Amino acid sequence: MRTTEYGMRFLDLASQVSDMKHDNYRQLLAISTLIELLVEKGILTPDDIRDKASQMEAELNRQLLL
Repeated sequence: MRTTEYGMRFLDLASQVSDMKHDNYRQLLAISTLIELLVEKGILTPDDIRDKASQMEAELNRQLLL
């Protein structure tokens, strides 16, 4: 494979990573906004969110060890 082909593949990969980072940021912003609104409206408390996150993390770790 020629050097220019490697360069083009690298640029394509870099572009894909950049797009993924942008998508990830937008998703994180949407989730953070929803959490803030749920807390502000008194639907959930920060403790509710922390507890559920801990439960979900423990379940994921349990599943990964199977």
